[in-house]
Amino acid sequence: MTTATDQVTTGERADLLEALAKHRFFLTFPARGLTDEQAGQRTTASELCIGGLIKHVTATERSWLDFIERGAEGMGGNEEGWQDNFRMLEGETLAGLLEAYEQVGRRTAALVASLPDLDVSHPLPEAPWFEPGARWSARRVLLHLIGETAQHAGHADIIREAIDGAKSMG
Repeated sequence: MTTATDQVTTGERADLLEALAKHRFFLTFPARGLTDEQAGQRTTASELCIGGLIKHVTATERSWLDFIERGAEGMGGNEEGWQDNFRMLEGETLAGLLEAYEQVGRRTAALVASLPDLDVSHPLPEAPWFEPGARWSARRVLLHLIGETAQHAGHADIIREAIDGAKSMG
């Protein structure tokens, strides 16, 4: 029996997943060799740390996958603890955050492979940052995740360079 994770993804789907994988690499590469303490270290005026960025992108991707599967209701909308998605909390480890990120990546690949069509869409939840009445397709969500991951990969690179001078490129 063939499952969604056994399917070979080609064409546009493969291109989207490859682009997301490239930016996932650039988000997680700055975490290489860090201790849990370093991964939770803030090195700029912002609240961001490398572990927190990985945690945030994981939660964001998970939420958008829920949107693709169930629409706006799947996203939850729980704002309580939102700030905790940007920092490592006591008991969290970099290894645990990276594993959670890998799991959501596997879920994304399986979902993309199993969707009947990337045009499957839902109305966005009501929020001041979304255009009223707008709908996003699975394709649009994937493009958003690629952009979100790329943006935070740049943040992670800057934070890592401030920790010990290590760079992702160059």
